[in-house]
Amino acid sequence: MKNFLKKTIVFLLCFGFLVSLPGCSFSWQEPEDCRLRVVSSVFPTYDFARQIAGDRISLSMLLRPGTESHSYEPTAKDMIALEHCDVFLCTGGEGDQWVEQLLGAVSNPNLQVVRMVDCVPLLEEEAVEGMLHHHEEEEHSEHGEFDEHVWASPVNAAAIAEEICAVFCEKDPDNALFYQTNMRSYHDELMRLDSLFRGIVSGSSRKTLVVGDRFPFRYLVEEYGLSYFAAFPGCASDTGASASAIAFLVEKVKAEGIPAVFHIEFSNCKIAGVICEETGAELLEFHSCHNVSADDFSAGVTYLDLMRRNAENLREALN
Repeated sequence: MKNFLKKTIVFLLCFGFLVSLPGCSFSWQEPEDCRLRVVSSVFPTYDFARQIAGDRISLSMLLRPGTESHSYEPTAKDMIALEHCDVFLCTGGEGDQWVEQLLGAVSNPNLQVVRMVDCVPLLEEEAVEGMLHHHEEEEHSEHGEFDEHVWASPVNAAAIAEEICAVFCEKDPDNALFYQTNMRSYHDELMRLDSLFRGIVSGSSRKTLVVGDRFPFRYLVEEYGLSYFAAFPGCASDTGASASAIAFLVEKVKAEGIPAVFHIEFSNCKIAGVICEETGAELLEFHSCHNVSADDFSAGVTYLDLMRRNAENLREALN
């Protein structure tokens, strides 16, 4: 991050120097239309925004498709985007310190920021039995006490989308009715997704998940009354395999006859794969929706699509 800030300062100094040179010009080109300009840091808010506003806004995402969010480093181009947008959508919290530093370097008095962590009640990060204790301690010191993957619950997703809609209506009142109409339809879709999860959980005798990976699903299991065992907390940056963690999860799968073990997107699946090899359990993906692959992004895959996949994999794991 220090290197990024140094590069940004150099960039801005050079930018100002070029503008001041006689006969030289380097200016931001305003969009040809008057659409609301919206920038999202991650996929969930990007998708919520496009479901609400469609092509009535100019929308972009800082996190490149296929990029692992925990290793993302912003660029000078990202700063330019924030300098000239109307609304910035981000996660917020300790894990988004790079965002706050980026915002601190931006001079845009009309910019309105929506932080997902401000839209819903927060849950503390949790260390369950079997997690690597040194990772748990490290992550609490680095990332704070709250789990920031607040969109993992469809109920939370609806609350976040409602806040985004309210900001769009405030910033662009001419299109407020359009945004509100779309939001009502989207809210109904999210509530159908909520009902799908509730039906799967209530119809299953099993209520425990095993994730051989990070666990960014605290809000989902809390919403639907599930318990879980996982290798690492949701914000862990170091996810090296541990013999003790693997042994614990292997024994848990065997003891409870758990039929499937989950990994998250962009994972190397090492821990989950070993557990499956040792137990005969099926390896399944549970997508955190933090980001999507380049192929999924190009295909227009949505939060609803990813969560419906999760629901069907959950059904298989709980039966």
